[in-house]
Amino acid sequence: QVQLVESGGGLVQAGGSLRLSCAASGSIFSVNDIAWYRQAPRKQRELVARLDGDNTTEYADAVKGRFTISRGDEQTIGFLQMMNLQPEDIAKYYCYAGLRFRSGGLTYHYWGQGTQVTVSS
Repeated sequence: QVQLVESGGGLVQAGGSLRLSCAASGSIFSVNDIAWYRQAPRKQRELVARLDGDNTTEYADAVKGRFTISRGDEQTIGFLQMMNLQPEDIAKYYCYAGLRFRSGGLTYHYWGQGTQVTVSS
């Protein structure tokens, strides 16, 4: 059973930076796609950034120019570099990734448990 574990969240002052990581426990063959979502209190979970299998990226308008999504390897499978953080970025951030367990195999998607990001003004 593969689990995704996010890390790198924490408390930062407005204008500061954080780098979130998403690690996969267990053995995987490859990462097809990876995305980061966030959920603020009393709000719906929303897409922050996505990196598709063809390396196409998509960012929420609110984070364009400040956040960068990237791939890692088969253990730490991806990152979200967040710069110029603002109070409106306060949320729990979740990793969502499509994983393959063998060459030519199907892609299975998993969620992580989330990591909290708090920004003080």
